[in-house]
Amino acid sequence: MAFTQNKLLFNTMLCGLQIYVLYQLLGISSPLKMTIPSYTVNGIEGQPLRLEVAYSINFTISDIQIIWLFEKPPTNPKYLVISVNQSVVPDLEYRQKFTLSPPNASLLINSLHRSDEGNYIVKINIRGKGTKSVSEKIKVTVDVPLTKPVIYMEPSSGVVEKKGNITLKCMVEEGTRVVYQWMKNENPIEDSSNGSMIIKKDTLSIAPVLKEAIGNYSCLVTNPIGAMMSDMIMPTIYYGPYGLTINTAKGQKVGKVFTLDKGDAVQLYCSADSNPPNIYSWILKANNSIYPVQYGRFLEIASEKVTQKTEYICTAYNNMTETHVETHTLVIVIPKGLDQVAQKENYFSPLAIITGISLFLIVSICIFTLWKLFQPHKVIQQKLNRFKGRYQRGQTISGHENAGDDFGAYEFIDYPVPAGIPQTPRRHVTGSNVTNLDAGQSQNINVTVYDVVQHVPEQNEE
Repeated sequence: MAFTQNKLLFNTMLCGLQIYVLYQLLGISSPLKMTIPSYTVNGIEGQPLRLEVAYSINFTISDIQIIWLFEKPPTNPKYLVISVNQSVVPDLEYRQKFTLSPPNASLLINSLHRSDEGNYIVKINIRGKGTKSVSEKIKVTVDVPLTKPVIYMEPSSGVVEKKGNITLKCMVEEGTRVVYQWMKNENPIEDSSNGSMIIKKDTLSIAPVLKEAIGNYSCLVTNPIGAMMSDMIMPTIYYGPYGLTINTAKGQKVGKVFTLDKGDAVQLYCSADSNPPNIYSWILKANNSIYPVQYGRFLEIASEKVTQKTEYICTAYNNMTETHVETHTLVIVIPKGLDQVAQKENYFSPLAIITGISLFLIVSICIFTLWKLFQPHKVIQQKLNRFKGRYQRGQTISGHENAGDDFGAYEFIDYPVPAGIPQTPRRHVTGSNVTNLDAGQSQNINVTVYDVVQHVPEQNEE
């Protein structure tokens, strides 16, 4: 009999759902409306849960019926509680578990258990001018609250870079439907199957381990009812040494050369990135030989032991990675004040270069201008013109019209002069002919003849 009633009730609900869907599709305003806050409600195991339902009626009614059913596929729906007007009739199996207070249609689940997870169906029937029905389905999930997760690391003692692997596992004692999110330095880690970090739910694998993997790791766990974050853990990774350099608190550094004032002590120190810290040693190089100086990061040589030019070598060794590197520097001692002069010269060197270039350009422009004004052929022409002028002035003084007449054979004749009379030389210019001289005179005259080539140079302006 009870089974027949339940079947009849279920068929009635299905019929009501079909009618409601038909009203919605046709766009017809229903006189009975039902609303629920959410179609999915998350509950906590052991806690009460209230399924809120509201409805409205816009016509006069004589009876109202509220029915709640529980469905957990693949089983058939079960009857929980039913009310007609103010009368409530619960199913005897669930009499202490559910509470219904009509005309309010909300259902209170007094204490949730994992078995209460499923679909809850509510149906409201009203009778007035006919019978109207509406129904809704609410999905209920039941979860266990999360406890704080704890990260376990293997190995816990640390690994060597590029030689070992690290596995981190996030453990939660209690909680249901846990979702894991790995964090590095409080930022989410994206799952990369082709990278060095591989995530599989609660496990994070780092293989191979690199220096870049250093950081603070944490695990965030969530489920539908809460979230919890683990404490941070920092894996121990041995690496290095990297970036070995030599520095000093005194002097000037240019590349790998240090300059010190004469009388100053050598004070050098090494630094390199590594874990654990490096073991440092200093070596002096001279005359193609090396001499160990001391161990330790710092090196100090007294001023009286400092030579003018010395090369020092710093070696860094990591005993965990079994790796060592070295670097060197050259220390040069210069007289005091010379480095300041060199600095000033270096400081003004750009200005000196600019000034030199400017002077070179100015001198070049001046030389080019002078060359244009006083070209060589013009200078020669000017000299010829000056020579021609002096020659013409000589013509004017001698009374000749043409300089060509002065070319020919010249005779210098000495006449015998009686004693006591001053001798006055006489000159006869006869050109090339000397036949006009008396024969008698020619016997007593000393004659000197100079052959002169009668040639007048052609005056070429070029």
